[in-house]
Amino acid sequence: MQRVDVVIPCYNYAHFLQECVESVLSQAGVDVRVLILDDCSPDNTPEVGSALASRDERVTYRRHTANKGHIATYNEGIEWAGGDLFLLLSADDYLLPGALGRSAELMRNNPDVGFTFGNALIAEPHGIITKRVDPLGNKSVPPKQVLTGPQFMRLSGANNLVPTPTAVVRTALQKQVGGYHKELPHTGDMEMWLRLASHAGVGYINEDQAVYRRHSSNMSLQYYGKSILPDLRQRKQAFDILFRQGAANLRKDEKLRRFLARDLGKEALRMAGMAFNNFDVATAAAIQRFALEVSPEVRNSLPWIKLVCKQTIGPKYWYALNSIGRRVAG
Repeated sequence: MQRVDVVIPCYNYAHFLQECVESVLSQAGVDVRVLILDDCSPDNTPEVGSALASRDERVTYRRHTANKGHIATYNEGIEWAGGDLFLLLSADDYLLPGALGRSAELMRNNPDVGFTFGNALIAEPHGIITKRVDPLGNKSVPPKQVLTGPQFMRLSGANNLVPTPTAVVRTALQKQVGGYHKELPHTGDMEMWLRLASHAGVGYINEDQAVYRRHSSNMSLQYYGKSILPDLRQRKQAFDILFRQGAANLRKDEKLRRFLARDLGKEALRMAGMAFNNFDVATAAAIQRFALEVSPEVRNSLPWIKLVCKQTIGPKYWYALNSIGRRVAG
């Protein structure tokens, strides 16, 4: 059987840790090994982690003496990994039955595939499943599909297409491309999938592979709530790093570079429209300037024209027109 090394970074998630670890240990068809990396949690993670390690020799528990942050913790896990396949799984998420077996089978049958991903379920803090993340959004997609690197990049565009707890990577490729960038604390995942795809194909599994838990302490939610613009700037930085450090053939692909820049510009305009609808006119204008800086072509796009119309009318009258339109439609 293929060995899958699963690194579980944990900070203050002792109450979720056992469910996460057990979801890995119960995977069929693969040989699993688990490393719990406790980033100096102030809760009872040491007790829970040590107990899990004492009960199963496949589990190792390691605690930091000081908090290192998630990027350093991820990279420590990459250095530890030595199996055929590798997965970073946050302690507040968990795998669904058969997830690792399906990923391992796809990569065993397709040596050119560097990583796989699949669908994920979203759970609220109390554990109730509320929705599904279907990355390709198409029920007609076959159970398993192999994408070329460029195909994946175009599908992903300016967004993170991959539900992180479903991403199983070929360890040798992960070691080849290196770890996560400390300057991308909030878009590191997106950049990593694009970087891997610049070197290899990507497998998609059209099944529910993992459960992502959504709650108020999710780092990404906290960050997004503070400001949209820093998130967009990190996405641009991720693209810049990708085209500097990705595979050699990628660095020369100006067509793809322009496509990603245009997609980021359109995404920025969409968010500018959201800010405007929330009466944050200054933020909307700042994001609009960023969109133009990233891709001057967006000036001719429909989202740009729509935003300019909103700005011309003004937020108060735009809101009134929208309210009337909704009532008429209702």
